Amino acid sequence: MTIGSGMLLLLLLPCCGSARAHNGDFTVRPTCKPGFSEEDYTALVSQNIMEGQKLLKVKFSACPGKNGIRYETNNLDFKVRTDGTIYAAHQVQIPLKQTMFMVTAWDHQTLERWETMVRLLVGEKSQHNGHKQKGKKNSSTDLAPQPSDTLIPWRQPQNSNGLRRQKRDWVIPPINVPENSRGPFPQQLVRIRSDKDSEIHIRYSITGVGADQPPMEVFSIDPVSGRMYVTRPMDREERASYHLRAHAVDMNGNKVENPIDLYIYVIDMNDNRPEFINQVYNGSVDEGSKPGTYVMTVTANDADDSTTANGMVRYRIVTQTPQSPSQNMFTINSETGDIVTVAAGLDREKVQQYTVIVQATDMEGNLNYGLSNTATAIITVTDVNDNPPEFTASTYSGEVPENRVEVVVANLTVMDRDQPHSPNWNAVYRIISGDPSGHFTIRTDPVTNEGMVTVVKAVDYEMNRAFMLTVMVSNQAPLASGIQMSFQSTAGVTISVTDINEAPYFPTNHKLIRLEEGVPPGTALTTFSAVDPDRFMQQAVRYSKLSDPANWLNINATNGQITTAAVLDRESVYIKNNVYEATFLAADNGVPPASGTGSLQIYLIDINDNAPELLPKEAQICEKPNLNVINITAADADIDPNVGPFVFELPSVPSAVRKNWTITRLNGDYAQLSLRIMYLEAGVYDVPIVVTDSGNPPLYNTSIIKVKVCPCDENGDCTTIGAVAAAGLGTGAIIAILICIIILLTMVLLFVVWMKRREKERHTKQLLIDPEDDVRDNILKYDEEGGGEEDQDYDLSQLQQPETMDHVLNKAPGVRRVDERPIGAEPQYPIRPVIPHPGDIGDFINEGLRAADNDPTAPPYDSLLVFDYEGSGSTAGSVSSLNSSSSGDQDYDYLNDWGPRFKKLADMYGGGEED
Repeated sequence: MTIGSGMLLLLLLPCCGSARAHNGDFTVRPTCKPGFSEEDYTALVSQNIMEGQKLLKVKFSACPGKNGIRYETNNLDFKVRTDGTIYAAHQVQIPLKQTMFMVTAWDHQTLERWETMVRLLVGEKSQHNGHKQKGKKNSSTDLAPQPSDTLIPWRQPQNSNGLRRQKRDWVIPPINVPENSRGPFPQQLVRIRSDKDSEIHIRYSITGVGADQPPMEVFSIDPVSGRMYVTRPMDREERASYHLRAHAVDMNGNKVENPIDLYIYVIDMNDNRPEFINQVYNGSVDEGSKPGTYVMTVTANDADDSTTANGMVRYRIVTQTPQSPSQNMFTINSETGDIVTVAAGLDREKVQQYTVIVQATDMEGNLNYGLSNTATAIITVTDVNDNPPEFTASTYSGEVPENRVEVVVANLTVMDRDQPHSPNWNAVYRIISGDPSGHFTIRTDPVTNEGMVTVVKAVDYEMNRAFMLTVMVSNQAPLASGIQMSFQSTAGVTISVTDINEAPYFPTNHKLIRLEEGVPPGTALTTFSAVDPDRFMQQAVRYSKLSDPANWLNINATNGQITTAAVLDRESVYIKNNVYEATFLAADNGVPPASGTGSLQIYLIDINDNAPELLPKEAQICEKPNLNVINITAADADIDPNVGPFVFELPSVPSAVRKNWTITRLNGDYAQLSLRIMYLEAGVYDVPIVVTDSGNPPLYNTSIIKVKVCPCDENGDCTTIGAVAAAGLGTGAIIAILICIIILLTMVLLFVVWMKRREKERHTKQLLIDPEDDVRDNILKYDEEGGGEEDQDYDLSQLQQPETMDHVLNKAPGVRRVDERPIGAEPQYPIRPVIPHPGDIGDFINEGLRAADNDPTAPPYDSLLVFDYEGSGSTAGSVSSLNSSSSGDQDYDYLNDWGPRFKKLADMYGGGEED
């Protein structure tokens, strides 16, 4: 069938199953299904687009909770803002008459993707928000007139004014494919054909997700006939729709028709059971709740289409355990899954927990056709304070000793049927009456919930012998509404007080008295007595000293009278801030005895009993007057008014004092001592000064100040020599001392120089031989005797002269020493035969001794001499030739008894004749 020039036809085939009725565009959109509001958008733009120019705006409908929708395009020339506005990323020139690109919206959380097509048509005006809706045509005023070869979708027919009819784009209704089809596959869906296939050979192809994009090859097309197939069963839960594009080209690959959009929707089948989010749900409800109280919500999800009966889930309660007090204590909302109470009588003390089996069924709860699943709902009945605590007894009793605190007197027990260790069970005790002074409190034992009556303020037997308390108990949480406190929530507590022996106490502790110092021994000061609080016991109190640092006081053991044992001196080291403190002990004769302490403080009033002393005791002054003076003052152990102002004066005897010295008063505490005469010889002078205080009566004292008179420099400072002279030494003695010091330093310097010189000589005078090679007067230790004939492995080269030494090689053969110094010309000595005769061994030794004596290079001490080794081929013969013979009077038979090492000698000299 041909409709207009260049028209493609879509042939719907009945092989795909029965088609479902839809409104308008042949599809019913699911409730809250995200996607673009339009399947494609069109806008008229100028051929040259500036950077940042807005072109149009796409609208995306997102479900609640999908706030992370982002946009992107497959054309780098254009970008999309977060609000859907499409703009040019840079300056763009539209080729030909139009350009098309895809806009993709994707959720960055679930990674779901949606696509729409955008077309930009070159026209006289630029419209940024124009778009095309499927099933509708744009009015002629929306678009400017276009050339005849421009493809404008859904163009209106030309009117009688001469407008020509334009070719329109393909508009294909959606294709519905049921999921889980049993085939056979491939299964034909539609046939696409162009009305130009009668003129030329056309090749058809499809692109998009499901064709040439993953998942690959779900759909295929016959390139010649244009028949499109589905190759395998579809799964709506895996992908609900596909967007493909169909292409028609000639044999050379040239486009014959514009691409056509194919939308394929997978029809849902009821192939998924409802799945509960949790297999076990935990909820709670207060006991005593009224019918209709919300408990919890269970939720089941069905992967099928929720807009159809396949995905519509309904709930119902299957069983309830236990069925007390009613078998239908709860009900469930079939659509929302909310569980609520339906009956009264929830009591935690009877039933603490219910187990409810909930069933979810799709197909709107049709048990015959729907698929079902179950879950368990555990409902805990929570406790409310509907049981007040009750005392187990109406009266309680206890006993407490006096003067004790933090003692538990009685334990109060209660009964509460609410949940243990909860605010509804925790008991709170309160004393209503009987304790106005607050001696007791009641604390709750967190484990047993008992009330512990505890003493927090000591009780006195002499004041209260017993207490009658009224206590009340309640819960930590208030009682539930409608529950009244019963009369049994109060009880009486009787507490008796026991008398104990209390310690005597001093009514006036830290007692303070005042008296003048210097009172004579035996003076009665005061009576420091104690009181025994045990009025109902006949006891006697005895007194004694506990602390008396200076041992100045006595106390009467019976009545506590304090008398002095010595003179009290305010200037004593035991006085602090004019106060002397002593501690006394008062003890009774009770069983057991008790004692208390008291402190007596004696404030001593000062009297003028200390004469002033002169300060300083020593001073220094120049031998000439008017250069410096001596500042003096006085020290007095007394306090005001028995101290200054002081009077300073020189005594009249001896007369030299007033002749040589004068004293000038500066103020009541200070005076100046200076020379009266023009010159006083250097030395040490004792200057007496009379100092008088201002006491009543005044006391005076003659103090001696040692004054050193010495020569001074121009600054008035005493010189070093002058200080020595002032000490009593004459000039001659000073010079003698200096000369002795100089001589001593010279001797020390000479001794140091001599020691360094000797050390230098010792280092410069080196030994001609190594100390290790020096064999003079040395003790040699031999660890081994040797092996005789069996021990012949000797290094005889050590006995030869060191032929490797240059200075040795240049000398004639003969005796050589290892410690020779190759200095200067060596004298020539007679050359002895290389192979000496055995008989000249004595001459050889003598010749070596003589050579050593005449050697000018020999050191002035004995040294080790090295003789040439004659070699193994010596003609000296056997050692036996040295005045030895097997004949004679000597008997050598004993050598046979010496062992194998002397066997050779035994054979040579032993018994028997030679062969």
